[in-house]
Amino acid sequence: MLLVINNYCSRFLASIASSLLMLCLLGPASALETRAKTGFIIDYSTGMVLLEKNADQPVPPASMSKLMTLYVAFEFIHSGKLSLTETLRVSQHAANYGGSTMFLDTSDRVKVEDLLRGIIVLSGNDACAVIAEALSPDGTEAGFARIMTERAKQIGLSSSSFKNSNGWPAEGHLMSMRDLALLAGRLISEFPEFYPMFSEVEFEFDGRAPANTRNRNPLLGLGIGADGLKTGHTSEAGYGLVGSAKQEDRRIVFALSGMSSVQERAEEAEAVVNWAFRQFVQKSFGSKGIRIAEVDLWNGADRSVGVVLGNDLKVLVPVLGDEQVSFELEYENPIPAPVKKGQKIAVLKVHPKGLPETEVPLLAEKDVAVGGFFAHLSTAAKTLLNRVGSNSEGAF
Repeated sequence: MLLVINNYCSRFLASIASSLLMLCLLGPASALETRAKTGFIIDYSTGMVLLEKNADQPVPPASMSKLMTLYVAFEFIHSGKLSLTETLRVSQHAANYGGSTMFLDTSDRVKVEDLLRGIIVLSGNDACAVIAEALSPDGTEAGFARIMTERAKQIGLSSSSFKNSNGWPAEGHLMSMRDLALLAGRLISEFPEFYPMFSEVEFEFDGRAPANTRNRNPLLGLGIGADGLKTGHTSEAGYGLVGSAKQEDRRIVFALSGMSSVQERAEEAEAVVNWAFRQFVQKSFGSKGIRIAEVDLWNGADRSVGVVLGNDLKVLVPVLGDEQVSFELEYENPIPAPVKKGQKIAVLKVHPKGLPETEVPLLAEKDVAVGGFFAHLSTAAKTLLNRVGSNSEGAF
């Protein structure tokens, strides 16, 4: 039986009373209204979702899908199968790309590090194709796109499929805003040595493209903590941006798409950052390992076991307001033995007013083995009583 304890705020007070009282006095922030057709905003520090707007709808991602090309390339570098100083040849296929490019030609051999900057800062379609052909199992960009799709699924991007390396319009080349934001978070956490490239505002490659040397991210240089990641635009997709910003100990990551102009993209992206940092404050409500409750066990050496926080519990709450935040403790009741220390056996659901629900894993505090003779006898007695009670209820 699934047991849900509502209004868990009162029980939670017993262990972290002063902090929770602050939480219960705070209330909802105004929901953000965005002109983007699809969007997803997450507080990277706490994992709390701040906004979902058609977030799981697969849409043409345009150049924002270059983030997946970069992710795979960074993995190859980490594995030692590609180096920053290695030079790669430029095929006719890569050189034929139009749009935003590094103006590469077939006589070039280009360092991987320059190609990465060409993708990140200049949004080079040709640079993506050069990387793709070098890493593809069959030497083609289409082969690399299949790797992108497979790897995306492996890392939990459930609404992404790729037909090329750069977001050039193609049927079936799609990503959701949730996937893009999750991918951005992985780039930040898994490749910190490369992430500073995303905040570079200018890259001049061999003096070839004086009109294409500036990063198109409109947030860089505004003094609001923005440090990445990628813009995108096609006539079908509209204008989009995958962005991130860090202020003090908080970071947000977001993805927006379907805006009508460069100006609208810039305005909406800046509004997202300002709203996310001004309307919410991060509160700490418990450290990793703190006991939250005790839950019943079935057929165990002990009748119950404590559940503890798997990580520090940090929650975003609105800066102003007077509405209470609600909590729910949810677990299978009773939990069958044995259980192992650190095993996830319950969740604490956090419901900040006006924000999507967040689930916090709760872990077993200790090992509990299957019980001996008396535990089995007790379990059998409980089962019998439950059956008798059930039959008795049915008789009336």
